[in-house]
Amino acid sequence: MHEARLWKSIGRDIVACRLCNHYCAIKSGRCGKCGVRENRNGTLYTLNYEKVAAMNLDPIEKKPLYHFQPGTKTFSFATMGCNMSCSFCQNWSLSQSPLDGDAIKGQPLSPEQLVSEALRLDADSIAYTYSEPTVFFELMQDTAKLAKEHGLKNIMVSNGFMSTECLEELANLIDAINVDLKCFTPEFYHQISGGRLEPVLDNLKRIKHDLKWWLEVTTLLIPGKNDSPEELDQLTDFLANEVGTDTPWHISRFHPNYRMTDAPPTSGDSLDMAYNMGKSKGLQYVYIGNMPGLDRQNTLCPGCGELLIERSGFGMTKSNLHNGKCTKCGHTIPGVDMG
Repeated sequence: MHEARLWKSIGRDIVACRLCNHYCAIKSGRCGKCGVRENRNGTLYTLNYEKVAAMNLDPIEKKPLYHFQPGTKTFSFATMGCNMSCSFCQNWSLSQSPLDGDAIKGQPLSPEQLVSEALRLDADSIAYTYSEPTVFFELMQDTAKLAKEHGLKNIMVSNGFMSTECLEELANLIDAINVDLKCFTPEFYHQISGGRLEPVLDNLKRIKHDLKWWLEVTTLLIPGKNDSPEELDQLTDFLANEVGTDTPWHISRFHPNYRMTDAPPTSGDSLDMAYNMGKSKGLQYVYIGNMPGLDRQNTLCPGCGELLIERSGFGMTKSNLHNGKCTKCGHTIPGVDMG
């Protein structure tokens, strides 16, 4: 049991958690909406500190991050827990188990051990991923500080629902983030994901323009739920006008899972429609994932159309970049350590 950070007492053994945009008021003996932060007699504790439930060495492209140290490996780990309750969750056994009342399990690993393992595996970065890293904030923050000291980059893969206070605490620690922009309607976030749209939109702008972390955005396209032309028109408008046309947008194919088994897998036509919508709004880097055969994973030069990075599966197979520039026309490709 480890005392949590980012909370305050509001009297009568009730605490206010300040970690995410739920801002839970938690009575003694109760947990917040994430299921992994518990008030015990007026003190908030994190229940998943040093309980690593998933760990692997991944290609950076699997996060997905296509413009951040392409072709490198990242040491990825997670604990159980999430501050959203998406009925379509692809990692539900990891993220949703505490919300369902299951025991919080995991291997006891300290920040020092996690950084040592990343170095042993010759990783270039550490990724806080798989579940929602916001809810294992304390372990992430402690590990990220050590990672920085050892020359490793820090990456989050997140739903973007963290609080402003959380972002401020991580401001000088995180180098890159992929945020799931799940849809563009408040109703979807409320009814299907158990969150709110506006804080995510605000955080995307803050991350890109104020914190200046490297940002990529992913949208899982679910048939009949968030794939209408009208909604995608609004979503791509926001990305182009409020975040920036140089921000990579990953469109991911849905597969029926968890509590959403009534929707079919996303069709190629639907993915192509979203892709073309993004390109028509001026988004320079639009990618399609989980759909072999569409050939939408490669990076093309916005200046001359040259194939710059060729990808297969989760790996980079070819690069025509030199010092981050197109070798044909010299156009600079935004990103970090682009080669």
